[in-house]
Amino acid sequence: MTYQEPLFLLLFLPVVLLVYHLMPQKHRWKVLLAASYFFFWTISGKMLIFLLLSTFSIHHFGLWLDTVRQDEDVMIKAAEKPERKALREKKKHRMRRVLALGIVLHIGLLLCLKYINFFGTNLNLLLGALGGPELFPTFHWVLPIGISFYTMQAVSYLVDVYRGTAPADRSLGRLALYMSFFPQLMEGPICRYSETAEALYEGRPILYANLTSGAQRILYGLFKKMVIADRLNLGVNTIFDKYPMHGGGVIFLGMIAYTCQLYMDFSGIMDMVMGMGEIFGVKMPENFRRPFFSKSISEFWTRWHITLGAWFRDYIYYPLSLSGPLKKLTTNGRKHLGNHFGPLMSGSIALFCVWFCNGLWHGAAWSYLFFGMYHFGLILLANLTEPFTRKVLEFLHIPRESFGYRLFRIVRTGLLVCVGELFFRANGLRAGLRMFRTMVMDFSIPSLQELRVGLDRFDLLILVVSVLLVLIISILQENNIPLRKTISKKPVVLRWAIYYTAILAIILFGAYGVGYVPVEPMYAGF
Repeated sequence: MTYQEPLFLLLFLPVVLLVYHLMPQKHRWKVLLAASYFFFWTISGKMLIFLLLSTFSIHHFGLWLDTVRQDEDVMIKAAEKPERKALREKKKHRMRRVLALGIVLHIGLLLCLKYINFFGTNLNLLLGALGGPELFPTFHWVLPIGISFYTMQAVSYLVDVYRGTAPADRSLGRLALYMSFFPQLMEGPICRYSETAEALYEGRPILYANLTSGAQRILYGLFKKMVIADRLNLGVNTIFDKYPMHGGGVIFLGMIAYTCQLYMDFSGIMDMVMGMGEIFGVKMPENFRRPFFSKSISEFWTRWHITLGAWFRDYIYYPLSLSGPLKKLTTNGRKHLGNHFGPLMSGSIALFCVWFCNGLWHGAAWSYLFFGMYHFGLILLANLTEPFTRKVLEFLHIPRESFGYRLFRIVRTGLLVCVGELFFRANGLRAGLRMFRTMVMDFSIPSLQELRVGLDRFDLLILVVSVLLVLIISILQENNIPLRKTISKKPVVLRWAIYYTAILAIILFGAYGVGYVPVEPMYAGF
């Protein structure tokens, strides 16, 4: 059962809403928790045990951190002033050990389940090249749905408890609901405890305004997912699976099509997730903010999968860049290389770690690691060349905010992103490199027949019109025009005409039924 299936939309979600609404407020959180566990069970079956055990573990480590803090604080208050500094250091070390144990346990389990075969296979290949035997067996694990999202949310909770920015939740039920809320279980967003835990547990009433506004967003997400993303799937698969049969022009269009498919799929699911959260009165952090209006790769990753980027920033980049060794490196760098290039030395080390982890997070394959290093290289290059770029623009008298230059930067950034997605989608790193070489060295304008790649004229017409519609809506949103609020203020006849038109568009033009293979949410496997 997935978010776009009729079983979910027409049975599961309405039943949950009805039971939630009828239940007394103090028990509503139990309805959400039961629904979340049932939803998880329909997808992952017996792996529900993993969810239960890991929740117990996270709850225990949070309480352990809080106990250590309280015990040490009592000792610090009772001690003489000369002794307090040493006791504070002892407290820090004890809490760090507990935190490290909790992180190692949960990250280690993720590494074991998701990456052990990747590392084992590559070590076997290395040993084979050196004339040695294969030592590492292949395991056939069944992965729980959304394990990467779940693990990152768990780690953020433990770190925030350690830092004191979130309380150690003594309610196992509240923590369990925060960790397993069914709309965000498959693909996120990665929520902080302070953002959603209390709102979920509070059991807020279902208000008409929230219901209609949430339904609007669910419909928009369904449109992007079913009409655009799923319709593109056949053509994208045809190009990427049979790339030796296609020229560079077709591969270029396949690259653009896959980037569009990924965005429409992931952002569409996020729209549905945010809409469901809105109905329950829970405001989750936005995961997309019109990324293809970005003027640089750095800006793009502040607009695409925002919560993942924020997680890497807060829990990897900042701790590393503010660590003692890197702070010392920054100080020395400023002395010898100046205020621009000096900090780049330490910042680049932290940035490398972020993008290495980002690539690995997406999957156990060299293509994903290459994807991470590709973006690291682009961001590093932009940082290194910034002084030169600034001087060139000043020399040519080109204002940074001029329309022409902004448009150039947006198009350039979009193309660079698409190249990265080519390697992301390719069936392995070698296939990605071959496709890129063909695209560059053997580019030709494809014929209309070559463009079809399994899609007919009707499909292409629907795609063009639908993408243009999403583009227009995005432009309005980028210019801070509150489209949903505007619609909600229209007369009831016009308002419901818009709603019924959206529903009919999804029913009539959605990619489903005979001839179409059901497409699972693309990020659910990460």
